[in-house]
Amino acid sequence: MTVAAITVENLTKSYGDVHAVRGVDFHVEEGEVFALLGPNGAGKSTSVEILEGHRKRSGGVVDVLGFDPETGGREFRDRIGVVLQETVVEKELTVLEAIQFHGDPYSKRRDAEELIEIVGLDEKTTARVKTLSGGQQRRLELALGLVGDPELIFLDEPTTGFDPSARRQAWTVIDNLRALGKTILLTTHYMDEAQNLADRVAVITRGEIIAEGTPDTIGADRRDVSIVRFVFNGDASVLPVDAVAGSNGAMEVKTREPVETLYALTSWAKQSGVALDGLTVARPTLEDIYLELVGEEENGGDA
Repeated sequence: MTVAAITVENLTKSYGDVHAVRGVDFHVEEGEVFALLGPNGAGKSTSVEILEGHRKRSGGVVDVLGFDPETGGREFRDRIGVVLQETVVEKELTVLEAIQFHGDPYSKRRDAEELIEIVGLDEKTTARVKTLSGGQQRRLELALGLVGDPELIFLDEPTTGFDPSARRQAWTVIDNLRALGKTILLTTHYMDEAQNLADRVAVITRGEIIAEGTPDTIGADRRDVSIVRFVFNGDASVLPVDAVAGSNGAMEVKTREPVETLYALTSWAKQSGVALDGLTVARPTLEDIYLELVGEEENGGDA
């Protein structure tokens, strides 16, 4: 039997006539990595801040590790870790001193040198915080969120500013935390990050959750549509299929009959002496599904 680390029912948050969160429902199971995805202003940061106890809700029921975050107090905060998009860290402290200092309020704490190794700052142990690069600063912030050995960890855009190698290293850290039984609520705008790390994802926009599921099943009604992509610089009206301009200058065709579409395209291209550079066919990625869901919602629900 699974146990919910987080339960949210009909959560609302309003500022006068502005409704930032509108009846949100979801749960996160113990030991699960749950990703909350959404554009800026969608309500995800507000929702997470309510779960952390940093913001009061207007209505609804919120249970986090058996606590109401608004009234959980010291005992509640002792069991969670928070990695914000930006954390104020004393610039004159060394990396080791900063972790030790931030660990003092917790009843239990992880070894500072162990954390430095986990986040890949081994060579910066005695470096002052003010000398760290942006990516190194982010790694330190991740260490600070783990210093109290929390049961539940909130990661708000944890790899922003990381280079590709550092991002992969951070993913390994998060996977290791999952292996230790930690529960993680992750917000991210990197779809590959959600795809690789999350057990389940929810898409929120305009203060409402519009889709929820595993990275491979969310938007199930759209999964049987293949996307054919190719580069074509001519007049799209001459193409034998209905194509629209996609990203990176490529044309895109969404089809439930990829074999027929490819045959029509390649036959026409051969007869016309036209090159279809970069011709590929693939199932929609999580990013494709996300962009379609959010795009429809922002356009008033039109398909």
